[in-house]
Amino acid sequence: MIYILLLIAFIVFELLYFRVADRYNIIDKPNERSSHTDVTLRGGGIVFYFSALVYFVVSDFANPWFFIGLTLMTLVSFADDILTLSNKLRLLVHFTAVLLMAYELQLFDLSWIYLPIAFVVVVGVINAYNFMDGINGITAAYSLSVASLLWLANQKIAFIDPDFLLYTVLGILAFSIFNFRMKAKCFAGDVGSVSIAYILLFALGILILQTGNLLYILFLSVYGLDAVWTIIRRLFKRENIFKAHRSHLYQYLANEAKVNKLVVSGLYAILQFVVGLIVLYVADLEAHVQLRFAICLLIMLSALYLYFKSFIIKKYNLL
Repeated sequence: MIYILLLIAFIVFELLYFRVADRYNIIDKPNERSSHTDVTLRGGGIVFYFSALVYFVVSDFANPWFFIGLTLMTLVSFADDILTLSNKLRLLVHFTAVLLMAYELQLFDLSWIYLPIAFVVVVGVINAYNFMDGINGITAAYSLSVASLLWLANQKIAFIDPDFLLYTVLGILAFSIFNFRMKAKCFAGDVGSVSIAYILLFALGILILQTGNLLYILFLSVYGLDAVWTIIRRLFKRENIFKAHRSHLYQYLANEAKVNKLVVSGLYAILQFVVGLIVLYVADLEAHVQLRFAICLLIMLSALYLYFKSFIIKKYNLL
């Protein structure tokens, strides 16, 4: 019963935010790089932070350093949604937030090499998550998939308070009601994509550290491959990889191939969930089996990705 009430509370929070966003003109206007044609409210993903805030309070302020980092990320991202901040300021806040997460995860007690690795991974994933937030439903569906995989892993390993994941899922569901539709009521905005990425990465980090198994990073493999291969192609074309664009595979599918946007979002989420289920099984096998699986999986997914992307590029003359 408590979870139903929480879901209702998160939905009410979204509705209240919509009134604020409408009053202060916090909107996303379509441009030549947008995948939508209507003016839409921006920042609906702030409910992800709200769900974490509620958990933080009811859990007697568990994981305080993580929550401070999440708050910093949320504030700077929300400000960027409204004002457009400098890259230097955003990078400084991201760096501080990563250090706070690292402190919460007790990485400072380990070898120093873990800190730069954590910084590169966390900042890279957060930026990839932000870049991948380009069509209706994709952030909601994919995040729900990853959070569900973490919940299933928690049933086996018990690495985190299950309410941390359940509150996150409820926040995602509340956002999905208004975003996973052909004509979205709101978009996640930077505040949404950045905050949910930070939340999921924290839980994933605990899982990896507690098990000592890096295989679980494949819970983010679908987003990761699209982001990495897109960056490689843009670097090859000598484009500015930090500039907004519409050259991810999911964007080509939705915009050029005219595949239903919700179908594309659903496919990304389902593919990641299936991959995650296999990861959960393989994680119990010997290390050499896990390594071979990871290599074969990444090669297979990359081959499929490059085949479909090349086909669309040639068919629609997107060179």
